[in-house]
Amino acid sequence: MKGLLEAARYLTAVPLGDGAPRDPETGRVAAWFPVVGLGIGAVVALTDRLATFILPPLVSAVLAVTVWKLITGGLHLDGLADCLDALAGHDRRQRLHIMSDSRIGAFAALGLVLFLFLEVSAVAELAEAGRWRVLLATPAIGRATPPLLCRCFPSARSVGQGAAFSAGLRPWDVPLALGGTALIAALAVGPAGLLALAAGSLTALGAGRFFSARLGGITGDVLGAGVELAELAALLTMLAWTHVAR
Repeated sequence: MKGLLEAARYLTAVPLGDGAPRDPETGRVAAWFPVVGLGIGAVVALTDRLATFILPPLVSAVLAVTVWKLITGGLHLDGLADCLDALAGHDRRQRLHIMSDSRIGAFAALGLVLFLFLEVSAVAELAEAGRWRVLLATPAIGRATPPLLCRCFPSARSVGQGAAFSAGLRPWDVPLALGGTALIAALAVGPAGLLALAAGSLTALGAGRFFSARLGGITGDVLGAGVELAELAALLTMLAWTHVAR
């Protein structure tokens, strides 16, 4: 339970524990990440379920995605924004410098607007009967990707969140995280959930490869971007599954 609590403190903005600083090597509890994702999904699904009783699907989707991002304190969105801004850099050193800048640039602003618009639209278009199942599984799928990326790509910096996370990983954390996520996805959504896990993992790996080639490795921001992109890919995959099956 201590590992689960530490993982929840690392991945969410929910005040937990005694307020002690987060462990810099939180990679050692990465196997708990999908469980934390399942908890986030439960809150998001409940929010959407309650909202649909009194509000149209689009407004319910906006509320659900808002709660989704608030639970994490925008942690992963911030990583995605920094990665998007880094695209304006001309070399590795400049890109890393841009990513360490707290200000948001044009690439990040435009990218986040389009990203959130696409995510809200995907949630709104999901069939109401099974939407809660998709929302339950998707955050778990996204949170299975950080240990996977750290195992596949080196760290761009010797210090920082990404390097510390990677240093804390144990050999069995990746298979445990992916196996736990596969179980959650299969139980919640069935075969479509496993397909969504594959799509999310491949999307995160693609993003990791893209940024690793430009940064000389990955950073904590890349891990956050991987979570967000994997969630979007999972949502779109399950939406396409239900659309084709109609």
